[in-house]
Amino acid sequence: MTTRSHVREGVFAASAAELFALLHTPSAIRDWWGAARVIVAAVEGGTWAAAWGEDEDAPDYTTVATVLAFDASRRLVLGDYRYTAKTGELPFDADFVTEFLVTEDGDGARLKVTQSGFPAGPEADEYYAGCEVGWEQTFAGIRRFLAERRTS
Repeated sequence: MTTRSHVREGVFAASAAELFALLHTPSAIRDWWGAARVIVAAVEGGTWAAAWGEDEDAPDYTTVATVLAFDASRRLVLGDYRYTAKTGELPFDADFVTEFLVTEDGDGARLKVTQSGFPAGPEADEYYAGCEVGWEQTFAGIRRFLAERRTS
């Protein structure tokens, strides 16, 4: 199956260690990603899970992934994704892998996110486009979170 990827990259006003911590600290993830609940076992083979929605017993949407790689302050790779949504299942099969790579960049840190495994066919176009918007919002959420931490 032919697949496509999203690659998003940006420089943030934070140290590499601080930026990397935002990717696996549940309280930070809840803030910058707007999740209602987050659980992370930040070790290779661990679990990364988030849920959205007011009702803990029936969330609107959940994402659960396995931590495939965890190189402290540098690289986090998630795969073996499981999704649930009140709106139904994804209309296609996919084997998503998301790599977060953090490096020093001048007075800040660079985050490069590569999300791969999107089917190349039209059945995934709407979801692919939604994820593109989602990554824009995610990077904006991280910037907001960091700015609020600097002013508090």
